[in-house]
Amino acid sequence: MKKYKYIGLFLLSLSIASCDVNNELDTIEAEEETQVELNTNGLDFSNYVSIGASFTAGFTDNALFIAAQENSFPNILASKFGSEFNQPLMNDNIGGLLYAGALAQPPRLYFDGSAPVTLEATPTTEITTYISGSLNNFGIPGAKSYHFLAEGYGSVVGVALGLANPYYARFASSSTATVLGDVLAKNPTFFTLSEIGGNDVLGYALSGGTGVDQTGNFDPTTYGSSDITDPNVFANVFSNMVTNLTTNGAKGVIANVPYITTLAHFTTVPYNPLDPGNVEFAAQIPTLNIVYGALNQVFNALGETDRIIEFSTTSANAVVIKDEALTDLSTTITTILADTSNTAFIGFVESMGLPAQAAPLVAQLLGEQYGQVRQATENDLLVLPSSSVIGEVNVSFMESLMSINPLITQVLAGQFSVEGITLPLEDKWVITPEEQELINTATDAYNTTIETVAAANANVVMVDFKGILQEATTGIVFDDYTMTTNLVTGGLISLDGVHLTARGYALMANEILAAMDTEFGTNFTLATGGLAKAGDYPTNYSPALR
Repeated sequence: MKKYKYIGLFLLSLSIASCDVNNELDTIEAEEETQVELNTNGLDFSNYVSIGASFTAGFTDNALFIAAQENSFPNILASKFGSEFNQPLMNDNIGGLLYAGALAQPPRLYFDGSAPVTLEATPTTEITTYISGSLNNFGIPGAKSYHFLAEGYGSVVGVALGLANPYYARFASSSTATVLGDVLAKNPTFFTLSEIGGNDVLGYALSGGTGVDQTGNFDPTTYGSSDITDPNVFANVFSNMVTNLTTNGAKGVIANVPYITTLAHFTTVPYNPLDPGNVEFAAQIPTLNIVYGALNQVFNALGETDRIIEFSTTSANAVVIKDEALTDLSTTITTILADTSNTAFIGFVESMGLPAQAAPLVAQLLGEQYGQVRQATENDLLVLPSSSVIGEVNVSFMESLMSINPLITQVLAGQFSVEGITLPLEDKWVITPEEQELINTATDAYNTTIETVAAANANVVMVDFKGILQEATTGIVFDDYTMTTNLVTGGLISLDGVHLTARGYALMANEILAAMDTEFGTNFTLATGGLAKAGDYPTNYSPALR
């Protein structure tokens, strides 16, 4: 701004000092930008079809809604291709779904200035209302690889039974149709195949690793929703899809699978969120160390020093978690503590206001509660929803303790029911290193298949979505913005911590176009208007948008 101010003053002084001089200055013509014509190098975009899961659909802020769909990466690509592109649009910008009038999926999230919160509104999109007409976007939020070949995955009746997908049920050609079958019926001339394999590990991660690694099980009909898909099942499905899509000469872009645990949903909540600067928590630290001191003596005696739990009065403290990979010491803890010669433990029991006769009961409770516990480390990942429970009293658990024996009062039961402090966080809140390894191993296997298929088929090019997301963990440049995977502030990941923002989807579209330039000889990265501009796409949506 200063530069323009000084120029203005200089011109003003000239006009005052030289009134008899012609002060009309010649107009300086702006330098005309060189126009570069788009070269598609013979690619046929007349019937572009996108196949994939949530990202392909444009899922954002934990929901699908019109504005997000319009900013989906396939819709952005279609605008660059000059292709007609029809999507199964939702009814509103509220997000969420109804099934026969009942709420089936919640509305979208928005940022209220301090945290992501759910929009207070009622969805208007009804699953049972069929969308007719020709569609180009077959993005199915929640779909795993084998779902694209599964008959009945779009059955409206199946949705109520948990056997079908509510988003696909809105536009499946029949109750027994398959996604791939509906896509092939479109006879695409060009396609994108993205996120195949992402949900095959994402469900496991979102559940905190409560599912099963199904490696070795080739029957996906036996899988649970939170299970990891066998790599051979994935390979068969993915190879089948690409072969069928390219049989008639269609070309397309396929994407590999990122390490999903680098996303904000798994990196936002620290392993050590317990702040001794919090007066209420600080006041409890001496008592906590006395309680865990009794257990620590057992852990020391057994040589299980990695399980020792201590709280600091000067630095951030890790939460206490249940680690199912640990040997269950419940019986051993109970036996050692209940030993009648253990006068120190009897004194501990009496310090809680209980009679010495309650020592066996307390020993049993401590054994059951702390048989597989440890404090979290920096190698553990806490899922985003854990932030809402850490430090809260688990009322259900408190009531179950009270029901065991009249000696256990509500106050005492409550003291042993504080999530992440006295009540170890359940498996569903934490992804341990062992569980992370299962996720990454499966992801690597999926990506090996994707890379092999890409190398063997001249009609497809692979975009390295895994590399893009990895780069974004420290910062990826998009026009005048540096985007990261940080929640809220990063600009790339939406408020649910998993899916992209509109600007993130624009970046994804550009990466696809760049890959096409490299392998198919197009020039989108050089052509005038060939790429999406970061500033044209938002990173959040107003709660007023309905």
